[in-house]
Amino acid sequence: MSDSLSVRKGTSRHRDPALAAAELFQSLDQPDTKLVVFYCAADFDLPALATHLQRLFGETNVIGCTTAGEITPQGYLAGALTGFSLASPELDVATEVIALDPFDSVASGSVVTKQLKTLGTRAGLPPSATDTFAFLLIDGLAMQEELVVSCVHQHLQGIEMVGGSAADDARFGATHIYYRGKFRQNIAILTLVRSDLPFVAFRTQHFTHSNKRMVVTRADPARRVVYEINGLPAGREFARLVGLNIAELTPLIFATHPVVVRVGGQYFVRSIAKVNADESLTFFCAIDEGIVLTIAQGVDMIANLQEAFDKVRATLGQPQLVLGCDCILRRMESEREGIKDQIGDILKANNVIGFATYGEQFNSMHVNQTFTGIAIGNAG
Repeated sequence: MSDSLSVRKGTSRHRDPALAAAELFQSLDQPDTKLVVFYCAADFDLPALATHLQRLFGETNVIGCTTAGEITPQGYLAGALTGFSLASPELDVATEVIALDPFDSVASGSVVTKQLKTLGTRAGLPPSATDTFAFLLIDGLAMQEELVVSCVHQHLQGIEMVGGSAADDARFGATHIYYRGKFRQNIAILTLVRSDLPFVAFRTQHFTHSNKRMVVTRADPARRVVYEINGLPAGREFARLVGLNIAELTPLIFATHPVVVRVGGQYFVRSIAKVNADESLTFFCAIDEGIVLTIAQGVDMIANLQEAFDKVRATLGQPQLVLGCDCILRRMESEREGIKDQIGDILKANNVIGFATYGEQFNSMHVNQTFTGIAIGNAG
């Protein structure tokens, strides 16, 4: 395959769906387009936006989702429509839908196998981790991320995957995925991209583990609810460990004091969403009984993010494009600390197009308060 690739990026701040879709199309339309990805504020008139996007892009492979903030060529925005298009005669893309209601692991595994076979048939050689990456968009309120990423990763044969959970600002009411001309719920979209250009999958989190550990002793993983920690009511015990009373537990406290779990020698963030009336804790990720959690300590978000992109550039040079998934809790923290514009400047300088999510995916893991990305470099 050739190592040429044309990337176009665009944003519209129009609130009228027709005008927004037209402006985005004008920015992204190009010959030999193989993939268009867009992100939109959840308070758009979604049926109208879908109609206009379908009319303009026609049979082009277009996917997208609703957000809790958009990462655009102008940095971080809210209430916008943004996206990118990838074009090349040799670029190969396979996109398929995965149903979540109900989720069928056998059928979903077959979807991944079908995509791999499609790419292999067209190229004459099977895809591999050296020339193919996977990108997942998933309904952020279906609470199926753990099952989906575990199943998909198992069938990807070493190909790395990054993804994000669709959001609707901070309302937690309804999140949508765009596929084949319509916004839908209870689905995930898996896209495999094959190219000879260099790329790297990466993640970063601005937290380190502390020596404060806790064991989940009673939980409902399907509902992501933890009832007991260390044999005590979860909310009360967590509050004690962070030096507070249970009445003081707020979203801000949970964002400041996430917990991490160690898997394969690495730490992954598990964030708490809320404390319930029965003193249980609802998490943004599934938490099983017996798991050992460690309360995390924050480090400088700006320095941490800059360091992550320094490593990307050391590997690839300046990326042409980064597909970025950034947790809503990171966005909220950056706003609270008054550093949102600085975070946005780093993302803009590294050609990130992405969105604020209700959760992030990295290979077989569903995580929180993390930035995950796929950076695509230039020909060597």
